[in-house]
Amino acid sequence: MNKYTLKNGLRVMIENIPTSRSVAFGIWVKTGSRYETTADNGISHFVEHMLFKGTRRHSAKDIADRFDGIGGNVNAFTAKEYTCYYAKVLDQHLPIAVDILSDMFFESQLAEEELAKEKNVILEEIAMYDDTPDDTVHDLASTAAFGDHPLAYSILGTAERLHAMGPDDLRGYMSRRYTIENTVVSLAGNVDESVLNLLEKHFGDFAIHSKAPTLSAPAFRPDALFHAKKTEQNHLCLTFPGCPIDDPKMYAMTLLNNAIGGGMSSRLFQEIREKRGLAYSVYSYHTSYADSGLFTVYAGTAPKQTRDVYDLTMEMLAEVHAKGLSEAEVSRGKEQLKGNLILSLESTSSRMNRLGKNELMLGRHLSLDEMIERIDAVTMDDVAHIMNRIMSQPAALALVGSQEKVLSGIGEGVRCIQSS
Repeated sequence: MNKYTLKNGLRVMIENIPTSRSVAFGIWVKTGSRYETTADNGISHFVEHMLFKGTRRHSAKDIADRFDGIGGNVNAFTAKEYTCYYAKVLDQHLPIAVDILSDMFFESQLAEEELAKEKNVILEEIAMYDDTPDDTVHDLASTAAFGDHPLAYSILGTAERLHAMGPDDLRGYMSRRYTIENTVVSLAGNVDESVLNLLEKHFGDFAIHSKAPTLSAPAFRPDALFHAKKTEQNHLCLTFPGCPIDDPKMYAMTLLNNAIGGGMSSRLFQEIREKRGLAYSVYSYHTSYADSGLFTVYAGTAPKQTRDVYDLTMEMLAEVHAKGLSEAEVSRGKEQLKGNLILSLESTSSRMNRLGKNELMLGRHLSLDEMIERIDAVTMDDVAHIMNRIMSQPAALALVGSQEKVLSGIGEGVRCIQSS
């Protein structure tokens, strides 16, 4: 991989894979729901949608037709701390992808009539999300852990805030957040530094600068929240403090997560699903942010079994805390991590994502050999250190379902935040 800087200061990451016939191309922007306020929550996601709705040169249909016509894919996503616009095309069609994506990035019209239509599309997306309790419980878990901190804001926003947004709001937000300092271009595949001339042509006039805002790290505040909803299952999340994205113990955290609930051989899956049949879906995951992180256990189960699942989960976490993982679990976990890492790098899209995210969020990159070396270096003490961090405070609780009483005796001051 190589890092370049265009004449205007825009960072470009390139990984040449000459055996590939495709190129993955991404524009990464350091903005997302974390950088919003209660007044404009959802605007990052709204901007992402609107950049596909037409420019002076390309209508929304033209954009779709051009990529379909070259057999390529184009899409975007918004996260809490970044937004990415990306395409994957045959190497010979890279100039078309760069031309269209840069046009979307700089020249989207944000027309009033398109804005009105896309608001309705996002309202349908919010409604679909609200109809999926095993999705909404994770947003509720963030609120239970972080309270009113922006990292707990919904990426989609709310219908009320969405209705109030106009073209000038989106343009103002882009002028503040879509800046050279906040943007990285990444490419992976059959591409080399000769592409810099193409990027200078399409990105060379980019001249919006900004200063980095001062971010406040969220305080972990274990709350207990209940969202009443007519469901067949209760959907429960237990959330604990985790690791920020640059934590030196990150590989220990990933290894521990895999052992607890990261796969079919994990303790939670084997005990709760395979041995006792108390849940169809039970797993854990870790989410890293710039200055914080969360470790979360999720289970969907019948209301009458929810307390049993909670008690079993806490017993198993306490056991890991007291006794640690076995040497066999640590060894198996390392091989699993290395295997997942190496297999993921067979995809040009994965490599492009890794380049863009690492440059945007960390400003540094590790080679494959360095990552494997760090995985192999994880010790039992490292895992114990992370487990102590996880268990340093009571869990934040989030429950979406039809019965609130399961939380009685678990969390103090359970709050019902919404009924439907």
